[in-house]
Amino acid sequence: MDTVKIRIGGVPEHYNLPIHLAKEQGAFSKRGIDLEWTDFGGGTGQMTKALRDNEVDVCILLTEGVIADLIKGNPSKIISEYVLTPLTWGVHTGVNNPLEDYRDIYDKQYAISRFGSGSHLMAIVDAESKGFRLKKEQFTIVKDINGALPSLANNETDVFYWEKYTTKPYVDEGKLKRIGEYRTPWPCFVIAARDELLEKHPEHVIRMLRIIHDQCDRFMESRDAPAIAASRYGLQVKDAERWFNSTEWAIHGWVSDKMLENVIYHLRTAEIIDQNQEVPELIWKRNK
Repeated sequence: MDTVKIRIGGVPEHYNLPIHLAKEQGAFSKRGIDLEWTDFGGGTGQMTKALRDNEVDVCILLTEGVIADLIKGNPSKIISEYVLTPLTWGVHTGVNNPLEDYRDIYDKQYAISRFGSGSHLMAIVDAESKGFRLKKEQFTIVKDINGALPSLANNETDVFYWEKYTTKPYVDEGKLKRIGEYRTPWPCFVIAARDELLEKHPEHVIRMLRIIHDQCDRFMESRDAPAIAASRYGLQVKDAERWFNSTEWAIHGWVSDKMLENVIYHLRTAEIIDQNQEVPELIWKRNK
């Protein structure tokens, strides 16, 4: 069996634990895949750039972020859904910031990891859904959670959207104040791969997906999963249990066309993509 190296990346968060467990158990190497993982603390915006720049072959990305970038010319395709449940974004501010009410955030300064990231896109979509239009000058790039913490603490920025359970330890420690939550109106993560990999090694991509789907299936059946996630990612066990029992991973590669249409509608409404932007083929057609 030929071995192919596949460079894959994702956020250093609990959602990607099934892939790490499969790699540690040798599931990929047994099927001829040398899987090389890279953490992207900067989130989806950092990953779409890495795909464009051929720094990775595959990424686990926020659905809205990768769809927006594919429409703008990223040479990749969605190859599978990954997490089927919505992402719960915590809406945060600094502990000394007088801001207390979620309804008062829309004229404030937003910390984002980068333009095109989830922290950027979801702030816009959330505001738009409530009848507000955010301006570009309201956004300050902080790169990641480590940049957001001092920015919020010093009141340089007022609002920061980041995954609820990832930021929960900082809330517990008194480093962040959560003033609200926002749930994405679609499945939160998909898997995307560069066209070059799909053309050269389609069989290895299919093998990789089968391993990921099988591992996700086993993970959802595991009684130990919340404890493992809590231990590895610094979560309280009760928080890990709450997260685990509200999360469903994909166990097949089907991608919903209706889901894509929903995301594209919201991206257009929020003017993240142009109303008349032509939408290219977004999903990998394996039989081609």
